[in-house]
Amino acid sequence: MRARNALRVLCVLFALAPALGLAAPANVLIEDLTWTELRELIAAGKTTAIVPIGGTEQNGPHMALGKHNVRVRLLSGRIAAALGNALVAPVLSYVPEGRIDPPTAHMRYPGTITIPDEAFEKVLESAARSLKLHGFRDIVFLGDHGGYQKNEAAVAQRLDR
Repeated sequence: MRARNALRVLCVLFALAPALGLAAPANVLIEDLTWTELRELIAAGKTTAIVPIGGTEQNGPHMALGKHNVRVRLLSGRIAAALGNALVAPVLSYVPEGRIDPPTAHMRYPGTITIPDEAFEKVLESAARSLKLHGFRDIVFLGDHGGYQKNEAAVAQRLDR
C-alpha cells in the first residue's frame, strides 16, 4: 500500500511539474520554436539535437499510459539546458511494445500502442536525417526504457557510417 501511495504522489508531481518549475526550459524545446527562431539558434551554436523516446504503454493500474513520454521530455530538457548547445526534438511516443496478433508483452493491456521494429527504426533514421539537414551536427537518441535500446543502437550505427 505504501508503494501505491508513493506512486500516486509521483504522478501528481509529474502532472504539476510545469507549475512547480520542473518542466523543461521552453527555449530548448524545438516544438515550441518558430522555424526562424530555430534557424537562429542553430546558427548561434545550438548544434546538438536530443531525440527523446518514450512510449505509450501500460505501467500497472496505478500509472498513466504516457509516463515514459513525460519523464523523457523532462530529462531531455534538463540535459539540453545543462549542455548549453542542445535542443530537444519532440518526444517519440510510439515504440515497439510487442506484437499485435497474438498480443505479446505490453500489448496484452489496453492503451498500449505499438509499432513494428522496422517502422520505429525508419522513424528514428528519418528524424535524425531531418535534423542533420537543418544544421544539427550531433544527434542523440535518449530512450526512456530498455525495450527498444537495440533498435536505437542499430540506427545509430547505420547513421554513424
